[in-house]
Amino acid sequence: MAFVSGPLPQRLKLVHGSGAVAFGVKDSGFSFFLLPFYNLVLGVDARTVGAALATALVVDALIDPLIGHLSDRTYTRWGRRLPWLYIAPIPLAVLWTFLWSPPFTGVPSFWEIVALAVGVRMLLSACEVPSVSLVPEITDDYDERTTLFRYRFLSGWLGGLLMMVLAFTVFLPTPEAQLQPEGYAEYGVFGAALMVLAVIGSAAGQHKLIAKRPPMRPPPFSIPGAFSEILDAFREKAFVVFALGGLAAYVAQGMTFSITQYVNLYVWQFSDMAFRFFPLVLFVSVVLMFLTVGPLHRRWGKPRTAAIAALTGLFFYFVPYALLLAGFWPTTGTTQSTVLLFAFLICANTSSVISIISATSMVAEIVEAFEERTGKRAEGTFYSGNWLVQKCATGGGILLTSFIVQSIDLAPGTAQADVGQDTVTQLVWLYMLVSTALALTAAFWLARFPITREQHEERVEARRRKVIDEAVRADPDAHSITP
Repeated sequence: MAFVSGPLPQRLKLVHGSGAVAFGVKDSGFSFFLLPFYNLVLGVDARTVGAALATALVVDALIDPLIGHLSDRTYTRWGRRLPWLYIAPIPLAVLWTFLWSPPFTGVPSFWEIVALAVGVRMLLSACEVPSVSLVPEITDDYDERTTLFRYRFLSGWLGGLLMMVLAFTVFLPTPEAQLQPEGYAEYGVFGAALMVLAVIGSAAGQHKLIAKRPPMRPPPFSIPGAFSEILDAFREKAFVVFALGGLAAYVAQGMTFSITQYVNLYVWQFSDMAFRFFPLVLFVSVVLMFLTVGPLHRRWGKPRTAAIAALTGLFFYFVPYALLLAGFWPTTGTTQSTVLLFAFLICANTSSVISIISATSMVAEIVEAFEERTGKRAEGTFYSGNWLVQKCATGGGILLTSFIVQSIDLAPGTAQADVGQDTVTQLVWLYMLVSTALALTAAFWLARFPITREQHEERVEARRRKVIDEAVRADPDAHSITP
C-alpha cells in the first residue's frame, strides 16, 4: 500500500521535489555548458567530446538498471531508498568538481572525459533513481503522482536555472569569459555543494515517512537474476512504447539545450544583457508548465497531453528560424529580435517540458501493470530504465549537436562577429530538420501509450482489495475491515 492515502501534504511535495535540484544542476551543466567548455575552451575536438559522452552512455546501459534493481532489493530499517540518498551525493560532488576542473595535464583525452562522465552519471543515478522511485510508493493516485512530478520538475529546473543565472552573471558574465577556464572551475565547485545539500536535505525531510523496513525481504542478489528480471521488466509493452516516444523527446531536448549556446551566440547574436535574461525566460516557461500540466492531464490524460505538447513545442521552436531564413525576422542582435524570440521560446519550452513531464509521469503507471502481470513491484527498475532512456537521449542530443557543429566547420574560440552568414544558415537548417524529425517521432509513440487513467484506477482498486483480503485471511477477527 502507498505511504500516503488521499491528498499529499504540501510540505511533502516541496521536500520530495527539492531532491531533483541535483538533477537540474547536472542537466544544465551537461546540456548547456559541457560541450562548449571542452570544445571552445579546452580545445577538444567536438566529435571527440560527443564520442566520449556516447561511450560513457554505453557503460551506463549496464550500470543504471543494476542501480535500480539494487535499490528495489535494498532491505534496511530505513527502507529501500534512503541509504542511497545519504551516501551517493558525497562522491558525486567530488567528481562534479573534477568535471569542470579536469585533474589532467594538457588537453583532456577521450578516455579521461569518459572516466569523468561515467563517474558523474553513475553517482547521479544512485541519487536520482531511488528518489524518483519513491513517487509510486508515496501515492497511487493518478493525479497526485503528476503533482509530485510537477514539484520535481520545478525544483530541477530551478536548480538548473540558478546555475545558469550564476554562470551568466558571476562565473561566465561575458562572451569573452565564456571562453576562459577559470569561471567553469568555480561553477563546478558551487554546483557540487548545491547537489549535496539538495539530495541529503530531501532525504532527511522525508525520513520519518519512508524510513520503514520493507514488509518482505527480497531474494538474494545475483547478476544473472538481476538481468533476467530487468529484461522481463523492459519487455513490458507499455514501457517499450514509452521508451520509443520518450527517447525521441529526450534526444530533442538534449540537442536543443546543448546547441543553445551556439545558436544564441552565433545565430541570434545575443548581447551580454540577453544572456542574463535568458534564464528568466526559461523560468517563466517552467512556471507556466507547473500551472497547466495538472489541468491538461485531468482533461486529456497523460499520453494525449504528451503528444500534443510535443507538436506544439515544435511549432513554436520552428517559426522563428523559418522567419529568419525567409527574411521576415528583425535584425538579429537588436532588442526587437531578442524580445520576439523570447516570446516564442516561452511557448516552445513550456510545451516541451509538459511533454517530457507527461512522459515521465506515465512510467509510474507501468509499475502497477507489471505487478498485475508478474506479482512483483519494480519501481527502481522502471525508473532506472527511464533514467537510462533520458541519459542516453541527452548524450545522443549532445552527439547530434557535435556533428552539426563539426559539419559547419566552426573552429574553437571563434568570436561572435567572425561567423559568416553561410555558417549561420547551415546551422539553422540542420537544427530545424533534425528537431522536426524527433518531435514527430515522439508525438507518434507517446500518443500510443496503452495505459489510461481508468485502467490504472482499476488496477489500484484491485490491488487494494487484494491487500485487504490477505489481511482478513491472516486475521479472521479483522472482518470489520471493509473494502
